[in-house]
Amino acid sequence: MEPIIRLISTVYQYLWGDLFSIPLPGGGSVGISLLVLLLIPTGIYFTFRTRFLPIRLFPEMLRIAVERRTGDSRHGISGLQTLIVSTATRVGMGNLVGVVAAISAGGAGAVFWMWISALLGSSTAFIEATLAQLYKQKDPLYGGFRGGPAYYIHRFAEENGKTRRYSVVAVLFAISGLICWCGISQVISNSVSSAFENAFQIPPLYTTVVLVALAAVIVLRKNATVKVLDVLVPIMAGCYFVLTLFLLVKNAAVLPSVFQRIFSEAFGLRQAAAGGFGAVLMNGVKRGLFSNEAGSGSAPCAAAAADVSHPAKSGLLQALGVFIDTIVICSCTALIMLVTPEANVSGMEGMDLLQASMQYHLGRFGVVFIAVVLWLFSFSTFIGILFYARSNVAYLFGDNWVSQTAYKVLALGMLFIGGLATYTFVWDLGDVGIGLMTIFNIAVILPMSKQALGSLREYEQLRK
Repeated sequence: MEPIIRLISTVYQYLWGDLFSIPLPGGGSVGISLLVLLLIPTGIYFTFRTRFLPIRLFPEMLRIAVERRTGDSRHGISGLQTLIVSTATRVGMGNLVGVVAAISAGGAGAVFWMWISALLGSSTAFIEATLAQLYKQKDPLYGGFRGGPAYYIHRFAEENGKTRRYSVVAVLFAISGLICWCGISQVISNSVSSAFENAFQIPPLYTTVVLVALAAVIVLRKNATVKVLDVLVPIMAGCYFVLTLFLLVKNAAVLPSVFQRIFSEAFGLRQAAAGGFGAVLMNGVKRGLFSNEAGSGSAPCAAAAADVSHPAKSGLLQALGVFIDTIVICSCTALIMLVTPEANVSGMEGMDLLQASMQYHLGRFGVVFIAVVLWLFSFSTFIGILFYARSNVAYLFGDNWVSQTAYKVLALGMLFIGGLATYTFVWDLGDVGIGLMTIFNIAVILPMSKQALGSLREYEQLRK
């Protein structure tokens, strides 16, 4: 076991640690990780190739999101439903703990770089989601469609004309995804049980048993996943957004100074002399990438299931999902903390910082509210990742209920273990899984992007 743990730790450092550092004036430096090196240039490239799609086509994204579904497919799910599924998994720990960590390490300026990473990530999300639509397949088990990176990677491997049962890279992607989602399952339950213990003094065992029982009732049924998320996600995201708006209106007098602080610290005007610009930039970028997942290949597993009239519609909806995750929800968390007087949160970090901010604004209710929101965010993430896992399990093991149920039981087991104790090994395993997914996915969507870009051009011509 020890050699495996060492191997996972080594791979983790290679993927997420600083590959190299760029010196900056003032004695600081910017550490560049392999994944940042992959995702940021890819995002910039796709932003130019789509002619600034996140800004130019934002009204069209909103129009598609509220568009009435056409057709009479009984088993397929709508584009809006796939947006809800992907939002369920994006809007999770990253929106609370991730944002807190970014501001703790990089200051208010990190928020600006989170926004930039979201704008760049939207274009990448469009490309991968559109490819998932272009190469989706009928789903004989659940009905409707299935697909994702494993399937378009497989198609890419067959472009030389040779038909094959498996593609090595597609298999590696599918395995990485299943490993990642098992790791995330444990992290989810640990975070929820800790938050409830702090807020309500409920022992972790009780919280975990209820969480696993509820999850089992939902995920072990054939098609309950999407129906539950249809209700849960709009309610949880809406409540969080409305409460944030209320707090921002209440603290409107300090908002100009907060935004001034965000922009001034974003460019290191205060940190440059102390060599801290690197921390501001990289913490914002890394946390933004972790939160919106653009480029990792997760969301395309949902995007492929959409029953839409044109593949580009699914891509535009997933681009909107990145905006909702980072620009809206992450900004909610950041602004709540930044309008709190520094004296009230001095020396704090992590969930303690966020709960102290909410306690300042709303008293005891604020602490309870954050615990409940964290539970909802985390619970919806677990349901969403098991929806993602469907297509990867089918690619690896074929279309059968035994393998589908076996993976669900494995994930539920990890959910139970995580609620009682957290292991750094499994946390690192989840990060390694998503890191490897990103490498395999980016390696293929770059050469295949011409199909997605062609689909975008076709869609825009049809709209005209």
